Amino acid sequence: MNNSDAHAQEHQESGDVMVEVTGCPKEDARAVFDVLRHSFVSDRPAADAPEEESEVRPTVWSATVDVTETREGASPTRLSGPVTVEAQGGYWAVDRLRRSLADAFTVKVVGTASGDQEQEVRLRLESRDAAA
Repeated sequence: MNNSDAHAQEHQESGDVMVEVTGCPKEDARAVFDVLRHSFVSDRPAADAPEEESEVRPTVWSATVDVTETREGASPTRLSGPVTVEAQGGYWAVDRLRRSLADAFTVKVVGTASGDQEQEVRLRLESRDAAA
């Protein structure tokens, strides 16, 4: 497949990535969603702040972002501790999301599940200075 064919195929696939954030305080979830909103179109409005649903069970916050068009990159953002992010979507879309998160955080891939046209990736985000 030549470059123009690959480019055309890329734009036929969905740019939507389902993102789930867990294992962190609501302030860290907000920081991750703020970075995603800065970089992409998101279904979470800026005023939509994550809230704790239970003190007993872990809370999972979710959003869908469209990575088709990338806005400017986010600047490094501080987290209080490691954050787990699950991203599910097409291969190029999930990779674009991961690269964008790397503008703001240290990103480690800690798990993957691959399908025919989609993949799920578990990422561990940390503040850049925490990993140094």
